[in-house]
Amino acid sequence: MITSCFSRKNRVIFDLHSHSTASDGVLSPRELVVRAVAQGVQVLALTDHDETRGVVEAEVAARELGIDIVPGVEISVSWSGRTVHIVGLYVDISHAGLHAGLQANRSGRGDRARRMGEALAKVGIPGAYEGAYTLAPNKELISRTHFARFLVAKGYVKDLKSVFKKFLIKGKPGYVSHQWASLEDAVRWIRAAGGIAVLAHPGRYNMGRGKMAALFADFKAAGGEAVEVVTASHTPDQVPVYARYALEYGLRASCGSDFHAPGEGGRELGRMPPMPVACEPVWSGR
Repeated sequence: MITSCFSRKNRVIFDLHSHSTASDGVLSPRELVVRAVAQGVQVLALTDHDETRGVVEAEVAARELGIDIVPGVEISVSWSGRTVHIVGLYVDISHAGLHAGLQANRSGRGDRARRMGEALAKVGIPGAYEGAYTLAPNKELISRTHFARFLVAKGYVKDLKSVFKKFLIKGKPGYVSHQWASLEDAVRWIRAAGGIAVLAHPGRYNMGRGKMAALFADFKAAGGEAVEVVTASHTPDQVPVYARYALEYGLRASCGSDFHAPGEGGRELGRMPPMPVACEPVWSGR
């Protein structure tokens, strides 16, 4: 049976990681809220990549439909030669410092997308940049997911999971390196905007234990306060692993589906296992 990440005290279902058409989701912020309500979610965070412009629309819809919206963002970060993601929850989206930082991070996406298109053309896949551009409602936020959808639509691979492994991760033909915000800057922007910095889906980063410990230590030292313990990216075996990291580093625990689109990647809003009992939820005290 599929269960959801909920507050054990009052059975409120939380989903604190989701995306809309403001970044690389396929549902508008309003449509996302409507779907969340249909899935039983009562507290939803909209955490678009390097972008907060969808939050106001989501908040309006949420007031009409009777759920709570947590204003959030997911910031791409360069750390130790690789990309990791930091989610900001409960942020003030009008904060000037956060706005400026996100704008700076977005500014490099267009160049990265063009370089990805050039890289794919070299291996016999023409028009990838143009295809990804067409699929991106927010032209400042052309992401790997837009390239992945283009490649699936053109029949180069069968699904998004396959396309990332074959073309878009480090060492594959469509991958290009890029310098994002530093870990310290991303956490600082979030905290300055009154938010909580959350290390997103650590199980996706394919690190050994030593490297993972270094990431957690640097994140904690920068002022990070929570980690996604329960997420659609984590296997059942990984949930207790990251629960232990949370306890070891004194971090609260978050949960989120990382939902992008219906039927995409097997992820659905609100469909996650319960938070481990030993963890302090990120929403505690809110």
